[in-house]
Amino acid sequence: MKHFRTTSRLLALVVVVLVGAGACAFEPQSGGSGGGGAAPAGAAERATGASDTPRPDQHGPSTSAVATPKPSRKPTPKPTRTSTTKPTPSGTPTVAGCPQGQHQRAVETYLARLGGFGAVTVDGRQSAADCAAIKKFQKRYGIRPVEGRAGPTTLDVAQRLATTDPARCKGGTGTTFCVDLTRQTVWALRAGKVIMAPTVTRTGMSGYRTPAGTYTVNYRNPKEWSDPYEVWLPYWQHFTQGMGFHETTTYLHEKSIGSHGCVNLLHADAVRMWELGKVGTRVVLIGRRPGT
Repeated sequence: MKHFRTTSRLLALVVVVLVGAGACAFEPQSGGSGGGGAAPAGAAERATGASDTPRPDQHGPSTSAVATPKPSRKPTPKPTRTSTTKPTPSGTPTVAGCPQGQHQRAVETYLARLGGFGAVTVDGRQSAADCAAIKKFQKRYGIRPVEGRAGPTTLDVAQRLATTDPARCKGGTGTTFCVDLTRQTVWALRAGKVIMAPTVTRTGMSGYRTPAGTYTVNYRNPKEWSDPYEVWLPYWQHFTQGMGFHETTTYLHEKSIGSHGCVNLLHADAVRMWELGKVGTRVVLIGRRPGT
């Protein structure tokens, strides 16, 4: 009987100790400003937005305890690279990357008349030979871009050159510089023979017309400074009223602008005329630039 009572008391004590230990593990102790005691399992993870492993009856961590995750940012799709080749208009095939322009047949006609740029077939259809000839022509006369396309500028230059008649300029026994103001072309004669074939030029714009007439080169300077316009004038050959031949630093085929009366030249042509000219060289200007 005594043994039974002792055993009962021991069992009761064990129960009390176990129940008290369980309550202490999950309830914070009272007192203090923030409360003490051990934090519940997983509390640290939930406080930082991390999630502990969901229990079988959960689809995920409790939304009341887990910080709302920021929406994921979808990566911005990179733009696809497209070809830089411009589409060719319908009906204008290309030959080895050389586009056919809207003035193909006319340009072929003028280049065949001019000669010196390679074989050209006048049929209105681009070919490898036509492309090479047009590119050579464009490069020679400073037409941009050099792509072999028979566009408006190429047609304009080819037509002006092919219709220039050097015989209209009456040269003397020495060297004569000739300018066709109407066609905006220039060439050189010596004793009546062409020593520099017609090439392109740009003369005075509206309000600064280059006058027709016969003059003489009376001053030359390989690099003249223009006081009123503050610009260098390479290969300067003056003939009248502050006007002269010189290389231009702007795009010669921009027709919306012009000189202040001077005869603008491409670099190669300015150099060639400098080599041919001297003080006393005769200068003959005929016609009139349209719009001046």
